[in-house]
Amino acid sequence: MKANDIETLVSVGRPEIAADGSFAVFATSRPDIAANRNVGQVWRVDLPDGTPRRLTRGTADGAPKLSPDATRIAFVRGDAKGKPQVHVVAAAGGEPVQATDAVLGVEDFAWSPDGASIAFVARVPEKGRYGSVEGLDAAAEAPRHITGVRWHANGLGYIGDRPAHVFVIAAPAVDAEPFYEPASAVRPDDETPPKKTLVAAEARQLTEGAASHGGVVFTADGREILTVPDEIESDRRDLRDRIIALAVDGSGQREVLGTDAGIAIYEAVVSPDGTIALLAHEVGDGVDFIAPGVGLWLVGHSGARRVTDADALNLGEGHLRVDGEGFLVQDAARGRVRLLRVTRDGGVTELLGGDVEVGGHATGGGRIVAAVSQPDSFGELVLIEDGAARTLTAFGARAAASGIALPRELTVTARDGYPVHGWVATPEGEGPFPVILQIHGGPFASYGVHLFDETQVLVDAGYAVVYSNPRGSAGYGRAHGRSIRQQMGTVDFADVIDFLEGAIADDTRLDGERVGVQGGSYGGYLTAWVIAHDHRFAGAIVERGFLEPLSFQGTSDIGSFFGDEYVGVSVEDIARQSPMAVVDQVTTPTLVMHSELDFRCPLEQATRYYSALKRQGTEAELLVFPGENHELTRAGQPRHRVQRFDAVLDWWNRHLPVG
Repeated sequence: MKANDIETLVSVGRPEIAADGSFAVFATSRPDIAANRNVGQVWRVDLPDGTPRRLTRGTADGAPKLSPDATRIAFVRGDAKGKPQVHVVAAAGGEPVQATDAVLGVEDFAWSPDGASIAFVARVPEKGRYGSVEGLDAAAEAPRHITGVRWHANGLGYIGDRPAHVFVIAAPAVDAEPFYEPASAVRPDDETPPKKTLVAAEARQLTEGAASHGGVVFTADGREILTVPDEIESDRRDLRDRIIALAVDGSGQREVLGTDAGIAIYEAVVSPDGTIALLAHEVGDGVDFIAPGVGLWLVGHSGARRVTDADALNLGEGHLRVDGEGFLVQDAARGRVRLLRVTRDGGVTELLGGDVEVGGHATGGGRIVAAVSQPDSFGELVLIEDGAARTLTAFGARAAASGIALPRELTVTARDGYPVHGWVATPEGEGPFPVILQIHGGPFASYGVHLFDETQVLVDAGYAVVYSNPRGSAGYGRAHGRSIRQQMGTVDFADVIDFLEGAIADDTRLDGERVGVQGGSYGGYLTAWVIAHDHRFAGAIVERGFLEPLSFQGTSDIGSFFGDEYVGVSVEDIARQSPMAVVDQVTTPTLVMHSELDFRCPLEQATRYYSALKRQGTEAELLVFPGENHELTRAGQPRHRVQRFDAVLDWWNRHLPVG
């Protein structure tokens, strides 16, 4: 796979299925280099044996949700200004109708149980901000008065002056004028979507004030909407969430679950009998988020109770669906994400496992559909029926045709006896191959079995790629994930080095005398830590790194708690785990890459590190991507993603040439 082949990486979003299981809908998305954006549409497949067909023909249609009677599909499409708005189309096909007209676009939405209305969340800007007054430039806006410990979010910017509020609107009626296109068809990039018609119905705002609201879920009787308020704390960050119920008629609200439950909430659903189920985790004193052990919780009159074991299952990858008297969840373990059914008393049944990463699912009529990624495909839709799974799509065919190297799984015993699990991907041939050590972000994240463009591009260029899930990663139990709490740069550093050496010893084609190292976010942290303590590497790439914990506290959108929990608060603890504190030990040539609008690991993390390298005479270069945030490698502009790959390959060609 070459850099331009990112266009073949088709992802499949969370599917929906009719209650009788007769058909399913889903959305796809892929990078388009010419258009310099992600493009995608909504698809329908009749079950069990239908051919997937494209149902909409917009540029970037996504997030489809079926009405309860399965006659209409609500989905998100950009309006004339590019703001995401809810549109509705007949499930049989036809011309979509624009249902919302939110100034800054819609963030989430849900159908009412009777299909008569749609609730949605949209940010409401202060008057005069964010283009709400025509002709008022952003630089001419009034100053922002900040009094809380938070003020911005990665990928968004300032948050206090545009809280997210809950609205409800009458669902539009639509005409069915079928538009279908075979799954093999590719929409030309210059095709213009048909003109949209705006529904004149007025949205009713149900919340107000400074607090934002996350998610909307109707109660079983349709009279209330559940949502999670997010208030900006004045002094100390508190991750404990509460749930409130908003009367749809606007008559008021009530608290369903208070912060005394001590949990952070990821997702909520409501069963037909009114039971509220959550994906959530305990947060201790309010900020203990490390290796959270997300599980299934049920809310009753006496509060919330955990159903699943925090150590046995990790449901943090989402998502959650009602399945009769039970629930469907996704469990992340050892680089895979399997689909499970969990009963209300905690019984667990695996529905889909193996070498897959499930990204979403739906159930109806005794059938289950799941969006999955696999070693040879970035996204497919799978049907599960009568205990058997069958793939319904072939979106990965183009990527496979570009050339895929299937990684080999490996477990290495570290020097202290700990098993370190990971993968090795190699080019074809006898070698010897120069080796790139890749380190993932997080740290409570993981490499997995899915087709990974960053590995594939390096392998195509002639490099063997070694990557693992060291202690601190997700998917190996809470103890594994919490082992680096205020001990960063210890066992995690040892694990990646031990895995590298074990992989080289295991395969004579890997040239242990020619190695490089790269990583992003926490991977950038650990890369910077590695090259300060191990000087075997011909070069390094430190990308969007967490490099200076001291300044991180006052600049990052998660600075109010992330550094405190991971490296501590004392000057001694911070210095003991800070890459900036040991930058003077770095002699490895280093490329520092960062995004201009990264508010997770702000740009100053990179510029301070780069400046220190230059000042001490270490060979270093800095590459800054304008307009991008922390998600550049996953959701950035396609041209920037290709240019980043070009820079990565150029750097390794100069410092670790193949052959």
